[in-house]
Amino acid sequence: MTFEQYVNKLKQQAYEQHLSQQQQQQQQSPSPQAQGQTSQQVPITPGAPDPKALALAKWLRGQDLKSRTCILNGQRKDMFRVKRALRAIQSPAYNKARSKNPLLPAVTNAATASETFKLLPLSLLALRVSKSDPHEGHNHGPSPKAQKRVKGLWTVKIEQQQDISDDLHYVWLYDGPQWKTKLYAAGALVLIMAVVMFPLWPMTLRVGVWYLSMGMLGLIGLFFAMAIFRAILFGVTYFAVPPGLWLYPNLFEDVGFFDSFRPLWGWQEDKKKKGKKNKEGAATTDSKKSSKTAEKAKTTGSAAKATTTAPATSLKDRDLKPRIEEVEDD
Repeated sequence: MTFEQYVNKLKQQAYEQHLSQQQQQQQQSPSPQAQGQTSQQVPITPGAPDPKALALAKWLRGQDLKSRTCILNGQRKDMFRVKRALRAIQSPAYNKARSKNPLLPAVTNAATASETFKLLPLSLLALRVSKSDPHEGHNHGPSPKAQKRVKGLWTVKIEQQQDISDDLHYVWLYDGPQWKTKLYAAGALVLIMAVVMFPLWPMTLRVGVWYLSMGMLGLIGLFFAMAIFRAILFGVTYFAVPPGLWLYPNLFEDVGFFDSFRPLWGWQEDKKKKGKKNKEGAATTDSKKSSKTAEKAKTTGSAAKATTTAPATSLKDRDLKPRIEEVEDD
């Protein structure tokens, strides 16, 4: 399937879904006002997209619209807000890109920016969506398991009326040129063909691959031998010199490649003892801090008492009057 056929298929699916939603809404509320409103709308017809719309979609896909992932018809799509697209269309970067690509429409104000953005839904490159409940229309409520969804991942549906407002959300139906995917597929195909055609390789390449494979097998065997040796060493030292000695203690820990071989050896440590040591260390530090703060409080309190009692005693001495005591003679 070519890229154009894939785009046309997506457009056909979106158009069929749009028609089905429109028919359902007309059956539910067939009022004359709604019929008058739908008659004034511009119909979206599937077909070859407008070259201007394609150029606009390609340029907007390369901009930072702060898009988020949503689920549309069971598929992951990129969703963005209209105001960010309008802001990008009115930016100087758009004028600079328009000077290089004449297919991009001219934008002078907010009204022309909105008209330019309308090219996307008219060509079925991006459609307005809204958040929906996956159990809408069912007779049963959502199960507890179904409520566990990824945070921020919306399940959306395509709206019948494709309005343009700053707070509305649109979803991309145009994924852009898939050159990276094609490049990866071509690389995988070349790699598979190279492996299949190994007997046709030149002798020098086959000998080089053989030596390389033997070297890789030797490294893997050395790793397993080292793992077995360190287990035996720990088993011997566990009974001879408890608590046991590990060679490369971080070998199977969740660390980097080079950190796995550092340090060279280490003693076995119990996790409970580690936790107790950490708690004791934290407790001692807390007790030291509390004792220091208590000593500071005592010193400051004694100093404050000294400063407050000193003038009081002086005042008492000032207020004291001389007393005359009579001494009786014997």
